[in-house]
Amino acid sequence: MPRLPAIFRTTAARLSALYLLLFAASALVLVVYMTSLSTRMLTDQTRETILEEVLSLSRSYEAGGLPRLVRVVAQRSRQPGAYLYLLTDPNGRPLAGNVESLEPGVLETDGWTERPFSYRRYGEGAATPPVTDGHKAIAQVVRLPNTMIVLVGRDLGEPEQFRLVVRRALTAALALMGIGAFVIWFFVGRQALHRIDSISEASRRIMGGDLSGRLPVTGSGDEFDRLSENLNGMLARIGALNDGLKQVSDNIAHDLKTPLTRLRNRVEATLAGAHTEAEYREALEGAIGESDQLIRTFNAILMISRLEAGYSAEATSEVDLAAIMRDVVELYEPAAEEAGVTLTAEDCAEAKVIGNRELIGQALSNIVDNAIKYSAGAEGGAKVAVSIVRAPGNIRLGVADNGPGIPPEDRVQATERFVRLEKSRSQPGSGLGLSLAKAVMTFHGGALELSGKEPGLLVEMVFPRQGG
Repeated sequence: MPRLPAIFRTTAARLSALYLLLFAASALVLVVYMTSLSTRMLTDQTRETILEEVLSLSRSYEAGGLPRLVRVVAQRSRQPGAYLYLLTDPNGRPLAGNVESLEPGVLETDGWTERPFSYRRYGEGAATPPVTDGHKAIAQVVRLPNTMIVLVGRDLGEPEQFRLVVRRALTAALALMGIGAFVIWFFVGRQALHRIDSISEASRRIMGGDLSGRLPVTGSGDEFDRLSENLNGMLARIGALNDGLKQVSDNIAHDLKTPLTRLRNRVEATLAGAHTEAEYREALEGAIGESDQLIRTFNAILMISRLEAGYSAEATSEVDLAAIMRDVVELYEPAAEEAGVTLTAEDCAEAKVIGNRELIGQALSNIVDNAIKYSAGAEGGAKVAVSIVRAPGNIRLGVADNGPGIPPEDRVQATERFVRLEKSRSQPGSGLGLSLAKAVMTFHGGALELSGKEPGLLVEMVFPRQGG
């Protein structure tokens, strides 16, 4: 059995075929309904005109009796038109009118004829029997008090012709509409199939390993574009996570190799010679310190990865940034005083946001710790100031220092994992402080912004305000 073209095997083709069948059925019902409606309307109109003629003849009979009725019938019979007039004696012999012969049984019943009947007018010839000559009419039969019979009717040729014209016009119009619908469906279906094929081709490339590929977007804003945009966003997110995973792997391989090597060398040097118990204890305490630092580094990496991936189970609630700021400043005041840094906090009212208090506190602690370390020894006295600024649409929790700062071209790089711009590496740390702060702000739907001061650096945690 030959296979159908691809377009006819799609769900769109099946739905369109069902639509065409429903359309054809609806069109057929519409043709039948409109034809019967037009026939009924024309029949009702014909009956009304016949009744008016009967009433007019009745008035003439009442005014002048049979002689006048005969004259009126004879006069109207000579006028062109579709009306039928016939005046007969009780036996059915014609006295006046334009009807030569009728289908048998028409004059035997008073009132409206039960069905259209056949007739023949004067002057049409007698070769064809009345029943088969094709003329049809409806009429009302009235029996006068003197037993004379009056028939007033109207030929159905014009209504029948009009009904046929209506039926043919509707049939032709609906046939053209059906053909047009099929043609439109065919070309629209081909276009939709082309869009689907292009999406499938792009998907195959992406599944082949090209995560930089994206699904095509035409800009029409239809459902295909919306689907492509959502999938492109998902692909961008997957690409970012893969890049992050690769970066973490590279950073672990390079940046954590040094402390692990240092730890191994320290233990190896201790075991190489004879030492006192105090020296062994000192070596073990140093190894524990190195191990604790490694554990903290791994915990920070794990938390950053979870926050960036959106998998963190940390609960959020309404928290006060001013209270967190005061607690962090109080915690770091002794370290700042020991380093010769003046640490101050702006006295401000409540600044409520939706977030996690522990994560925000840890991020702020990292920023304040960096500011204290890198501003120590600044000319004119090291200063670190923590403040809260309420801006339109957001709340900014900022930490400003007067240290050496970060050049504008290095500020984006400074928020990446394990990045330490200090070439000498004289300051303790793993280069994860700003990276963790950035991940925390991403988790809260905010941003971490770095800007320059003269001298120094301003690091701001930008939180969206509640309700926009």
